[in-house]
Amino acid sequence: MKFFVQMNVKRGPMLQGWSGEDVQRMVDYMRQVNADLNAKGQFVVAEGLVDPADARLVTAQADGSPSVTDGPFAESKEFIAGFWIINVKDADEAYRFAATVSSCPGPGGKAVNFPVEVRQVGQAPA
Repeated sequence: MKFFVQMNVKRGPMLQGWSGEDVQRMVDYMRQVNADLNAKGQFVVAEGLVDPADARLVTAQADGSPSVTDGPFAESKEFIAGFWIINVKDADEAYRFAATVSSCPGPGGKAVNFPVEVRQVGQAPA
């Protein structure tokens, strides 16, 4: 079963107040998480995302060409910082993985416990 796992963080500069050592510890942790998934054959893809200020809203014009704007975006207190698509046997395994992601180290090595959303990837009808 495939699951989409997204890490949400509070709005504002994501790593504000983090030392270089704190950032490196978090990056090393996430690399190890991905290596562990890969070793178990469960890794599909993982990516970090840029700040929402750099996101764009795209709609198709009547001629099919893109209309690109800075927004408006819905106001929210959190944004998606990154995501994984994993292939695991069931939802419980996806939830355990999400808890591992949530507990990544932050300032001083303390677990940040970011909220992590888990959704099963759907299948298109044949």
